[in-house]
Amino acid sequence: MREDLLFDAAAALVKILIVVNIALVIGAYMSLVERKVSAWMQDRIGPNRVGPVGLLQPIADGLKFMFKEDVVPGHVNRVLYILAPAIVLVPAFLVLAVIPFGPPMQVLGRPVQLAIADLDIGILFVFAISSLGVYGIVFAGWASNSKYAMLGGVRSSAQMISYEVSLGLSVVGVFMATQSLRLTDVVNHQADGTWNCFAQPIGFLVFVVCAFAETNRLPFDLPEAETELVAGYHTEYSSMKFAMFFLAEYTSMFVFSSLVAVLFLGGWDLPFVSQAALAPLGNWAALIGFGAFMLKALAFMFFYVWVRWTIPRFRYDQVMTLGWKVLLPLTLVNIVITGAWQLLAKAGGR
Repeated sequence: MREDLLFDAAAALVKILIVVNIALVIGAYMSLVERKVSAWMQDRIGPNRVGPVGLLQPIADGLKFMFKEDVVPGHVNRVLYILAPAIVLVPAFLVLAVIPFGPPMQVLGRPVQLAIADLDIGILFVFAISSLGVYGIVFAGWASNSKYAMLGGVRSSAQMISYEVSLGLSVVGVFMATQSLRLTDVVNHQADGTWNCFAQPIGFLVFVVCAFAETNRLPFDLPEAETELVAGYHTEYSSMKFAMFFLAEYTSMFVFSSLVAVLFLGGWDLPFVSQAALAPLGNWAALIGFGAFMLKALAFMFFYVWVRWTIPRFRYDQVMTLGWKVLLPLTLVNIVITGAWQLLAKAGGR
């Protein structure tokens, strides 16, 4: 019993270190990808001076943030002003704890899940924790004692209230079909079958739109809106506190890209390759599944960047109209359709 506990604790610690480092690296290099893709779309070169083709640019940026002067304006609420970046960043990393990155592996003859915590209520944990990030944005806006920052915080809270309702309802059909709230069960339900992006197209579309709104990305970046609010809620921030807001945004992008992969794109499932065919490969099958999962998540992150440099920002009234008058009714229709389909399938199977 004691050996099992020690093994589980060691495995959890290793998984935490791996996941956190993967998220940090992806968050850092997404800033480079964003700049490179925007340059490509605008027929520019982009960063190319630090390292070969600019690959060391994120490291240079990180060092720059570390050594820049940390200016704390005298008119701010000091406690909340300092806490706000951490309140935004920590929930993004916590959500990663329940995301299954691949099928189980065998380590020293024991099965190890490729998720830090495979909870029975995984999706509820995701929504509960991810919703906390907006408090950091609101605190940053209010504590900065700046009209620009305050407007950004208010916009963020209104946007979160509007889109989290549709975000939660968009996945109800997925879990009605799966009959479980465990994210691993969602992936297994799609394995060797139909991915939910095809079985639940309405839910998939609504979830993708809400994912953009939840991460404050264009065309839903009203909390920042540089042309209107200077930099929005982080106008008064500098140095590493400013960098933490950016890292939180890119980590949240990775979180929602991973959720899209798990909920709608089959997770670690490979198209046209059955799980039975991969089973004899042992741990290699788990590594192949992990690679498939990461490819799907990174492809959706590229979609994030592509949309940013393609679609203009919505007006505030358009954002509210889309959330309450379009997406919310669509999610309710999707739930009704899913329930009716399940009843018909159950009646037909009798």
